[in-house]
Amino acid sequence: MPSNESITLTAPEHDKLGIIHCGVTREGFIAVAGEPRDIADGESIFFERAGITAKRNGGEYTFSK
Repeated sequence: MPSNESITLTAPEHDKLGIIHCGVTREGFIAVAGEPRDIADGESIFFERAGITAKRNGGEYTFSK
């Protein structure tokens, strides 16, 4: 997957994937395009409105299109 199609963040960090804002507010709490969610270690969440999948692996959170 090209690097512009995914970003990996740790808490507290934020960045953009294309034009979509992605952020890790604190451990286990993320937001994509203003939609906040709790995320457990090993969990993957698809944000339908933004078309982005967020996956948590320990302290790393990967957001991909």
